[in-house]
Amino acid sequence: MNPAVVMPSLDQVWAWLAEVPDPEIPVISITDLGIVREVRYDGDQLVVTVTPTYSGCPATEVIAAMIQEAMAAHGIANAKMETRLSPAWTTDWLTPEAKAKLHDYGIAPPVGLAANEQRIDISRLSRRVPDAPVVVCPRCASTNTEMLSQFGSTPCKSLYRCKSCREPFDYFKCH
Repeated sequence: MNPAVVMPSLDQVWAWLAEVPDPEIPVISITDLGIVREVRYDGDQLVVTVTPTYSGCPATEVIAAMIQEAMAAHGIANAKMETRLSPAWTTDWLTPEAKAKLHDYGIAPPVGLAANEQRIDISRLSRRVPDAPVVVCPRCASTNTEMLSQFGSTPCKSLYRCKSCREPFDYFKCH
């Protein structure tokens, strides 16, 4: 490490990462989403470790580029992103602020903890799910909602409809 170069503190880097929006849901940051797992220096290179929401997430490369751009804007030209797949990302890592922002954006946040969902259960592949969570409509707060499709605008969301206000909305699946 070059002693003449002053490296930003890791707290400062975390603050900068908190300003990087998720490319699919821009009202939450990548730190709100809980995908940034570690920030460290390896010599004079900044390393940001990220766990994607799932291993085939198409936004992973975009997120890497956004991290590098954000760090370059703050004078860190040699930032590197590492991908960590284990442990797998879970909606339990969403911050409470992220859940509130999702709701305000019109996306129902996950219900419950994914830690309770860690089992192989093919019953959820059927259209009718007897133990489906009670999903609150982010528009009118009704619990009179129904799932229309297991998949919404992205693979990590389901498409729901409120039977009270009749509006469709995404539900961020608990996983």
